[in-house]
Amino acid sequence: MAGKKLASYHAKRNFMKTPEPQGKASVAPAKYPRFVVQKHAASQLHYDFRLEHEGVFKSWAVTKGPSCNPRDKRLAVEVEDHPLDYGDFEGTIPKGEYGGGTVMLWDRGFWVPEDETADVDAALHQGELKFTVAGEKLKGSWVLVRMRGREGDRGRRNWLLIKHRDAFACESADALLAGDRSVASGRDMDQITAGKGRGAKPFVMVMRTPSLLTA
Repeated sequence: MAGKKLASYHAKRNFMKTPEPQGKASVAPAKYPRFVVQKHAASQLHYDFRLEHEGVFKSWAVTKGPSCNPRDKRLAVEVEDHPLDYGDFEGTIPKGEYGGGTVMLWDRGFWVPEDETADVDAALHQGELKFTVAGEKLKGSWVLVRMRGREGDRGRRNWLLIKHRDAFACESADALLAGDRSVASGRDMDQITAGKGRGAKPFVMVMRTPSLLTA
């Protein structure tokens, strides 16, 4: 099943040139589904927000990065599903390749639907997914809301990523983005680009004990 979901991912990449995972590696099981956020200095800087579901990462490109201020509605463009081993990828995609640029593992952890009995597929189809995350930077309750299609979208599926008001909400739009080092290696973007410092510590490829998912 995951193979079919990754058809678009594979079609966009030349794995003879890019170091990105092909989705062939076995990943460790986890009690809760995982999430990762990867800062991606491609042609336009953005943050790739990924939620593990049904053997793949459902993925959105958040153009300005997540905000803990509930008043901020961050544009999140839905992109192709990614393999789970992508959750351990940190490095540089060569210039000229799809998504060329440096990728940092900016945050990672676990997530659950706000209503743990909710049907995630139905919520995504209906265009509203409420969920709770327990990451190193992102915590608490959030929602993804799909926007209505507009002229000029060019077939893109645009969503909004919004923080709910809870104990982890804040007033500063940039408070989260100030933590600009990898949670997997401690490196900044320049060090990752230069290939300096230690590599990323695995997350999805090893068993982890999740933090308590409560707001």
